[in-house]
Amino acid sequence: MKRLKLLTFSLLGCIIIVLISATIIEKLYGTEFAVDTIYRSSGFVILWGAVSLSALIYIIKLRLFQQKITFLLHISFFIILIGALTTYIHGKQGLLHLRENESVTTFVCSDSDRELPLPFSIKLESFKIEYYTGTPSPMDYVSTVTITGENNETGQGEVAMNKIFSYKGYRFYQSGYDEDEKGTTLAVSYDPWGIAITYTGYITLLLSILLFFLVSNTKYRFLLKKASSRTTAATAILLLILCCPNQANATTTNQDPKVLPQEVASAFGDLYVLYNNRICPLQTVAKDFTTKLYGKPTYRGLTSEQVFTGWIFYYSNWKSQPMIKIKNSNARTLLEINGAYATLDDFMNPLNEYKLNDAINQIRHSGSNAARRGIEEADEKYNIIRFLYSGQMLKIFPAKNACADAIEVTWHSQGDNLPMDMDDKKWLFIKKTQDYIHEMVVKKDYDGILNTLQKIKEYQRKEASSVLPSDSRFEAEKFYNQLTYTRPLAMGCIAIGILGFIYYCICMATGKKVRSQVSTSLIVLLLIVFAYLTVNISLRWFISTHLPLSNGYETMQFMSWCALILAFVLRKRVMFLPFGFLICGFTLLVSMLGEANPQITLLIPVLTSPLLSLHVVVIMLSYALFAFMMLNGLTAVFIYFSGNPQRMQQVGKLQTLSQLLLYPALFCLAIGIFVGAVWANVSWGRYWGWDPKEVWALITMLIYSLAIHTGSLSIFRKPMFFHFFTIIAFLSVLITYFGVNFILGGLHSYA
Repeated sequence: MKRLKLLTFSLLGCIIIVLISATIIEKLYGTEFAVDTIYRSSGFVILWGAVSLSALIYIIKLRLFQQKITFLLHISFFIILIGALTTYIHGKQGLLHLRENESVTTFVCSDSDRELPLPFSIKLESFKIEYYTGTPSPMDYVSTVTITGENNETGQGEVAMNKIFSYKGYRFYQSGYDEDEKGTTLAVSYDPWGIAITYTGYITLLLSILLFFLVSNTKYRFLLKKASSRTTAATAILLLILCCPNQANATTTNQDPKVLPQEVASAFGDLYVLYNNRICPLQTVAKDFTTKLYGKPTYRGLTSEQVFTGWIFYYSNWKSQPMIKIKNSNARTLLEINGAYATLDDFMNPLNEYKLNDAINQIRHSGSNAARRGIEEADEKYNIIRFLYSGQMLKIFPAKNACADAIEVTWHSQGDNLPMDMDDKKWLFIKKTQDYIHEMVVKKDYDGILNTLQKIKEYQRKEASSVLPSDSRFEAEKFYNQLTYTRPLAMGCIAIGILGFIYYCICMATGKKVRSQVSTSLIVLLLIVFAYLTVNISLRWFISTHLPLSNGYETMQFMSWCALILAFVLRKRVMFLPFGFLICGFTLLVSMLGEANPQITLLIPVLTSPLLSLHVVVIMLSYALFAFMMLNGLTAVFIYFSGNPQRMQQVGKLQTLSQLLLYPALFCLAIGIFVGAVWANVSWGRYWGWDPKEVWALITMLIYSLAIHTGSLSIFRKPMFFHFFTIIAFLSVLITYFGVNFILGGLHSYA
């Protein structure tokens, strides 16, 4: 029995090591090499088969079937693996290309590039791209196809993003299209048995998880009863030093930048503009522009609209303003600047040559990733200014275009080549209005500017009334743009968390009760921060028309929100109020990395599935729970080394709290992974693609799953080992989220 247990968990450890190695190999040698040598190799399949067989025998030997829910939970994973093996052996995947009114009877296999026959013919009747109203951003790709079977029976269906067309076990997914929009590329998947078995495993897993929390005789219910007793603990004070100096190291200049009066600049921000393939206030462009260059939405007390219009109308003056933040030391050296901020003039040498030109041409081939990103980031900021100066950024002039089906609206900037058949008055209005505003800026005729801006807005509403956002959504976005309090909120949460943690430690060390005024104050502050984040997330949701969980900034904001909910729910447990503030503060700080390059965009079609929201929500919730466990572990470590005679009792109670969090955290991660697999299957025709983030999520799940097997792995019953494990295991969470995003890459690097 001991040998069987050793074999089972040793093989599981081997799988974890192989998966970690595979992601490193993929980074070094490419995805195709990693897939061919590891993920699709017979040795890898045999390893999974060995651990499954060994685990199954071990479960039977343990007579685990007597514990019905636990047995069902383990069996669900076996079913999923059987489904994966069935797909590996019998599944077929490939691509087929169709042109309008042409039929094909074969498709190209993805694994071998061989042509495989279809038991029917498929013909493309039509292909079309559906756009978000009033923008050039694709909302969906739709292929209408006709199937002709062996007995000349016919059927018609549509293939779109997140919409599968199935026929006799073959499933077709939208994959690509021809430039002339007369042809389409469909992904083909034939895997009726593998998918059915795998989905059965997913359903069984979900059912067993629900029963695990609902039935009264599970280990989780035992832990709840154990933790319900009054917790008294003594601890040492955790000294956390946060050194986040906010150096205003921008070089000052004696020349104040020329700007428009705030009222006039704000009127510019009230115009509609096509930006990031959506229609929004010009204020949003101004805020993004200023934040992108300077790192903050304001500069020297000036609003983002004043900065933005300053660059438009007073370009020569703003060229000497040190407001372009250069983070990378290599870029600073090339620009020959001492501080962190450069002027636009710093980008040119005395011969008026672009200083980064050679670096841009060379470093992409020979430089390190960090150097390459730093140079390209500086180059991007330079080109953003040039793009604005050219006038092409300001697509503020809509024009109706009559077409066969309906009236389309196209947005133009002054510098665009306008259609030859455009009405002369409209052509003159688009081409000359901004020049007229320039003249009034020189004359300081601000009333005339306001009047002209009002005429532009009236023109926008006349030409594009059918595609403009509602007034409520437009005003909501302007209000959202004013919410620039992430940094002070983050620092405040961290400060409150540290002070609260120290206070709780002092109370516990001296045996005093926490004053009700203190706990009440913390709860009130928590609710205030929660309300702010709720408004922030809700506004972003309302503006973007999708649940804001599509990038790093949004997911970190959501994780902060989840941390506050968990802290409130668990507020009567030891330390959870301070922990909530600490996690909220640190995740907000991380979200600021994304806020430096803010975007509120329409989702690409594959990301519009509601499964995306569920997938991200449950995984972010699991990460928040793992973070609480890690902080709980740190507390236990400091208690253990405090020398207090009661320390082992206190450490044991903290272990019980972490174990209570472990089960929902692990099960949320498992559910999130498998919901993501269903989403991938609906969108791409495969439920697992060995993407680095998929792999590391699986690694994290396997690592944390070790800790719930206390019956077999008795070492996890030792409180201090368990706490050290929760601290070290959290590294896998950090790699899953940050390491993949910034180092390993892959399909999930947008998250």
